[in-house]
Amino acid sequence: MRQHVSRSVFETRSGKGGINVIRIENVHKSYGSGESRNEVLRGISLDIKDGEFVVLLGASGSGKSTLLNVISGLEPADEGTICYGDRMVSGMSDKERTVFRKETIGYVFQQYFLLPNLNVDKNVRLGADLAGNADYRKLIEAVGLADKLGKYPHELSGGEQQRVSIARALAKRPKVLYLDEPTGALDEATGRMVLKLAGQLQKEMGFTMVMVTHNQNIAQMADTVIFMNSGKVVEQRRNDSPKTAYEIAW
Repeated sequence: MRQHVSRSVFETRSGKGGINVIRIENVHKSYGSGESRNEVLRGISLDIKDGEFVVLLGASGSGKSTLLNVISGLEPADEGTICYGDRMVSGMSDKERTVFRKETIGYVFQQYFLLPNLNVDKNVRLGADLAGNADYRKLIEAVGLADKLGKYPHELSGGEQQRVSIARALAKRPKVLYLDEPTGALDEATGRMVLKLAGQLQKEMGFTMVMVTHNQNIAQMADTVIFMNSGKVVEQRRNDSPKTAYEIAW
């Protein structure tokens, strides 16, 4: 399935474009107001280094997905600072965050969110056009779907749709790829395939990768594991010997 991805074509991290570190300091996020106010993030502080694979773990309601949305610029924080290198994301206007996401962020969701009226080629091209990436079809080859360019989402399996989603996100040439439960809707065999693919592409392209998951075994693949509970980081652990997708239990 896998084709080699050329760094010269899909370079995402370099001396000019590297972010060095994502710094999150005392970030708070709430929803609602008054008696119905729900504080989801309660003073999150952490650093994510350039090129790392980071996994966020925690029970449902611990704030993992909200943290992902806030640090990726999908939602604003109520308080605190978020910096990508020397670029401060917290405090940006909606328009500024949109530009920031376009230039910096790729996002893969559990439910794929492919456009049903577009085929594989055109779904991935949506991401590529944001970066002026004329070589995006090499990414479609890299995710093993070169023979399905003309297929529509309803003609693909769940794993194939998730691979299209990954290719679309990476066609933007992002510096950081965020994945929210990317294997949550997949069976074990397909989930392992998607994880293997994401890991391979990260090593070849050099982007930072941050993944939310309920599957604690996936944490064994990460460089850094961050444990969350009740809107707080309760533990941060470095993994000196990351495993592959086929070495972990499921």
